[in-house]
Amino acid sequence: MGLNLFEKIVKRHLVSGELNPGSEISIAIDQTLTEDPLGTMAYLQFEAMGVPRVKTRLSVSYVDHCLLQEGFENPDDHRYLQTVAAKYGILFSKPGNGICHQVHLERFSCPGETLIGADSHTPTCGAVGMLAMGVGGLDVAVAMAGGPFFLSYPQVVRINLHGRLKPWSTAKDIILEILRTLTTKGNVGKVLEFGGEGITTLSVPERATIANMGAELGVTTSLFPSDAVTRRFFAAQGRLVQWRELLPDADAEYDETIDIALATIDPNVARPHSPDNVCKVRDVGRLKVDQVLIGSCTNSSFRDLMIAASMLKGRQVHPDVSFGVAAGSRQVLRMIAENGALSDIIDSGARILETACGFCAGYGQAPQSGGVSVRTSNRNFEGRSGTKDAQVYLVSPEVAVATALTGELTDPNELGMEPPVVPVPEKFFIDDRLVLPPSAGDIKVYRGPNISDPPHQTPLPDHLRAGVAIKLGDKITTDHIIPAGPVSRYRSNIPKSSDFIFHRVDPLFAERCKDFGKKGLASVIVAGWSYGQGSSREHAALCPAYLGVRAVIARSIERIHMANLVNFGILPLIFTDSQDYEKMQLGDGLEIQNINQALNRTVIQVKNLSRDYLFEVSHCLTPRQVEMIRRGGLLNLYGAHLPR
Repeated sequence: MGLNLFEKIVKRHLVSGELNPGSEISIAIDQTLTEDPLGTMAYLQFEAMGVPRVKTRLSVSYVDHCLLQEGFENPDDHRYLQTVAAKYGILFSKPGNGICHQVHLERFSCPGETLIGADSHTPTCGAVGMLAMGVGGLDVAVAMAGGPFFLSYPQVVRINLHGRLKPWSTAKDIILEILRTLTTKGNVGKVLEFGGEGITTLSVPERATIANMGAELGVTTSLFPSDAVTRRFFAAQGRLVQWRELLPDADAEYDETIDIALATIDPNVARPHSPDNVCKVRDVGRLKVDQVLIGSCTNSSFRDLMIAASMLKGRQVHPDVSFGVAAGSRQVLRMIAENGALSDIIDSGARILETACGFCAGYGQAPQSGGVSVRTSNRNFEGRSGTKDAQVYLVSPEVAVATALTGELTDPNELGMEPPVVPVPEKFFIDDRLVLPPSAGDIKVYRGPNISDPPHQTPLPDHLRAGVAIKLGDKITTDHIIPAGPVSRYRSNIPKSSDFIFHRVDPLFAERCKDFGKKGLASVIVAGWSYGQGSSREHAALCPAYLGVRAVIARSIERIHMANLVNFGILPLIFTDSQDYEKMQLGDGLEIQNINQALNRTVIQVKNLSRDYLFEVSHCLTPRQVEMIRRGGLLNLYGAHLPR
C-alpha cells in the first residue's frame, strides 16, 4: 500500500506513536514561526525553560499584527521580540516586512518539512507540500527547546479538484464552497490533501488561499503536493535549491474522498457572522456596501493585487465606498510599485494600508456603525472588525473590486469586462534585509513595564469544587473569549489581559471568577458545540487559567483550543447527554470527587450541588495529557526535562 503526502512527511519525522487515526503521536519540528501578540508570551515561556539556544533548524519571529504605536506597549513588545530573537538564535522579521504566513511561504517554506506556528493560519505553507500546523505559543516554545510536537493522528481526506475554474471564479471561491459543504464544525481530527488534475491550474498563491482558509474548517492542516507548479514558484523566489518533488504514491489510501468539479463553482460570499455561511454572490441580491478591504494572509499576494490593479485601471471607486488595499509582503508592495500597478490602485481612490495583518485581525479600519464591509480576509466573526454591529462579508479580490466600483455586492460577471490574466513572474523581487539574523555576541533582552512573567498553575486538587462562571451557546470563537484588535497590546501582561476575557459576551465573567476564588472555589466554563473556534491564541486558555478556571464542559471543543486548555491545566470535558447541557445554569455549584483517580477513566461523574443531581462527562485525553492536567500544565510537566 502506497503512502499519501501526510503519511510520507510524518514517517520521516515520527518520534513516537503509531500511525492509527485517533492515536497520539509526536513528531520532530523543523521550523517554527510566531507573530507579535502571541509571540511575546511564547518567548517568555521559552526563556522560562532555561534553554540557551533554539534547537529547531529555523525559527522566525514576525511583527505583523500590533503595528499601531499609540502607546508604549506595542513598541516595548517589539523591542523585546527583537532582542530575545537575537539572543536565542531566531530570525526577526521587522515591522513592514509583511504578514508572517505570506513571507514564510515566499522566503522560508520547504516541501516535506514540518512547521508549527503560534497562529491558526500557519497551514498556508501547506500550499508547497509542507506539513504546517497552527498551535498554541507554548507548543512552539517546547519545539524551540528541542521537544517534539504531540497530536492525535488524523484521518486524511483526499479532495480531488477536476477541470478548470470558469472566468471570474477563483481559489477563494473553491475554499468557500468547501466551507459551505463541510462547515466550520465537525472536522476536528482530519487533514485535507488536495489532488486531481485541477490543481495544476492553480498557482502557489492560489493554493495558499485554499490552505490558509482550511483553518476555518477546524482541520489539522491542508496539504498540496510539491510539483512542477511549486518548482516554478521556488525558482522565481531564487530558492530552487530548497525545492523537492513530493507527491502521493499512485496507490495511496485515504479515509475519505471528495470530488469537486471546478467548472461548477461560481463567485461565492461568506455572509455574517461565520466563514461557512456561504452562498453565491448573485443570490444575495442588491446589497449596498460601505467599505471594501483587500488584504490579509488569505488574499494579498502579487497575483491578487495585480488582478485588483488591472480591474481598477482607469476606473474610480464608488464615492460612497471606503476602499483600502494592503499588500501581504514588502516583496509584493515593491513589485507593484515598480510595474505601475500601485499607481493604478491609488488612482482609483484606494487607501494604501500598511503591509500587515491590520483590518483582518481587528487592528484599524473598523466600519461605521451598522456598516456593511466586504473583505478578502478569512474571518467575519461578530465584532472582530472592531464594530460590534457591522456586517462583514468575505469574498475574492475579484468580487471585492467589482463591489468597490459599483457600491453594491457585485458578481464580477456583471461588469462586462474580460477577466485579467496575471502570469506567474519569472523572478520575484528579493530583498531580505528586514529579516535580522541572530547575534553571536552577548545580548541583553529588553523588557518593558508591560511585560509580566508567565503565570504559574497549581496541580489539580484531589476534589474539584467549582462554580459555573458562564454558560455559552454554540460556535464560541476565541474572539468571543478574548477579543482581537487593540486589547492585544496587553498580550504580554496576563493579569491585564485577563480583565478582557468574555468582555464582549459577559463583562462580569472575570469578577465572577474572582468571587468564586475568594470562596475557595474554582471556576467552570459551560459551552455548546464547537467551543474555541478560530485563532490559535493561547490567551483564550491561559487567561481563564489565571482567573481560576479548572474545567471547560462543552458539547464539543475545537482541536487547537483543546490542546491549549490542556497545556495550561484546564480540563476539557464533553457532555455525554445534551440534556445535561440544557439543565446547567449560571452559578451552579459542581463537584468531582477523587478527580485525579477519576481521570483514569474516560467517563467521569459530576455532581451538580445546586440542583442535586449527578451527570456524566467524558474526555479523550491521552495518559500524557492526563498527567499534564494533574501537574497543572505543560510547563510543570516538561519544563525541567527538556534537552539543554
